Order: sequence, then structure tokens, then C-alpha cells
Amino acid sequence: MAYTPRTYARIQALRERYYWALPGKESLIKILIEAEVPEQVYNSNAIENSTLTLEETEKILLQIDLDRFVAEREIFEAKNLARVVEYIDAKAKEVELSPAVILFLHQILLAHIRDEVAGRFRAGDEWVRVGSHIGADPKDIEGKIAAMLAEYHASAHEHIVKRIARLHLAFESIHPFVDGNGRIGRALNNYALVREGYVPINIAFVDRADYYSAFRAFDANGDTSLMEEIVGKALASSYHKRLAYLEGKNIMTLNAYAKEHKLSHANLINKAKRQTIEAFLEKGVWKIGV
Repeated sequence: MAYTPRTYARIQALRERYYWALPGKESLIKILIEAEVPEQVYNSNAIENSTLTLEETEKILLQIDLDRFVAEREIFEAKNLARVVEYIDAKAKEVELSPAVILFLHQILLAHIRDEVAGRFRAGDEWVRVGSHIGADPKDIEGKIAAMLAEYHASAHEHIVKRIARLHLAFESIHPFVDGNGRIGRALNNYALVREGYVPINIAFVDRADYYSAFRAFDANGDTSLMEEIVGKALASSYHKRLAYLEGKNIMTLNAYAKEHKLSHANLINKAKRQTIEAFLEKGVWKIGV
């Protein structure tokens, strides 16, 4: 789905519909947000090659013993990222996105994992590489982060999808930390979205190939369109889920919907992935409100 003024307008229409449906149902949204924490944690960690399943992630966050041995680092990665997600929901509207906020979130993320690098940018000879991309020179990181935030704040007149895509691409290009860059980058997306009055997004592990392609396109020629598409689809999906609950719709799997209406399930899945129908992913299953 190419991101044009028409599709940007569709996101805005979903946002307006959400705010029309929200009054009196804030407690429902709070429950939905709490229920999404394990999914947020699972997907973001899985993109970084965590071996935890969604079920295992849920058990860790509920303090339930797992059925197999899991490295202590993976347990802390799940618990710490959940704390980051919860902090964003509670505080993003109160505090402007800044270098101090970024460092604080990183401190939470790497606590008890790599305390020696938690809450600070790379320095000295701490270089990092992701594939063929080399992160910014450590001595330039503070200046580049400041420039990234200045550009983001100065672009308030642009559509949020474009702004988030550019912010995310810029952050990951800088790769300011020794460890935890991907998770913090995706957390910053949601910090900015929540602060701007939008709903948080969940970049799914199943979309990892497209996600990585977006970074390669940006590295190759500064192309932001692929990341805009990923952010836009994720934002539409998040609104579709909330609206299905807020508007009291009958929520069913896309597979069941296809059978009931004698439609092609494969075709509906394709439309769901393109977000041309009001479908959303919930615990890895495509659903729709009717």
C-alpha cells in the first residue's frame, strides 16, 4: 500500500473514530494495553533473536515457571522490556522525548543484563556493526541524537507516519548504544506516538524480513517509504483492534469470517496484511470485528 495523502487521511479518520468511541471506555483501553504487553515484548525481543515464545514470555511476566531452561539474560530481557513498555504508557504524555529520556529507557532495558553499558551512549572505541552497517562514530553520537530529535520536533506539520519512520531510521542508523538499540528504537516509536496522542504500534516478528529491507533501502539511498509503509500498517492495525473492542463488534478470526461468508481465506489474509480491511493481529492470529 503506497503511502499517499489518501492513505494518510485514512489513518487520521481512524484516529478520529477512536476518539469518538473512547469516552466512558477508558478502562477497556487500559485492559487492552495491559494485555498487549506480552505481545509487545515477545515481538521486539524475537526480532533480536530471542528464543522465547509468546507463551513463555507471558509466563515470565506472570512469574510462572517455564517448562524448559532459559538463559537468565532472556528472562531479564522480557521483564525489563515490559517495564519499558509500561513506563511509556504511564509517562510519555508527561515528559518530552529527549536524550535524557532515551538514556533512562536504556537503563531500564539493560539493568542486570549489562549494567556497565546501561544508560549511556557508546564512547571511546565502542564501535558497533549490524550487517554491513557501521553505527556512528562514538564521538559524534550525542550531536547526532540531538539533531535527530531536533528534526523530529521541527516536523510537527508532517504526518505522524512519516515522522516516526524517519525517527526510527535515524536512530537505528546512529545505533547509539553498545547493546539494545533495536528494542529501544521500537520503544521510542511508541513513546513518540503516545505523546502525540496516537496509539502504540507493534512491529511483528513475522514482518522481520520487510522490516530489515526498510533499513537496507534507507542505507542505500535514503529511502524512507518502506519504513513508512510498515509504520502505517502497524498503526492502522492497532486502531482496528481498539475500534473493534470500543465499538462492541463481534470479534472473530479471519479464518472463521472467511468460512462464514464463503470467501477466500488467503485473499482476506492478503488484504489484512495490506490493511485494506479492518483486520488486526492478536497473539499472532488475524482477527476482524464485524
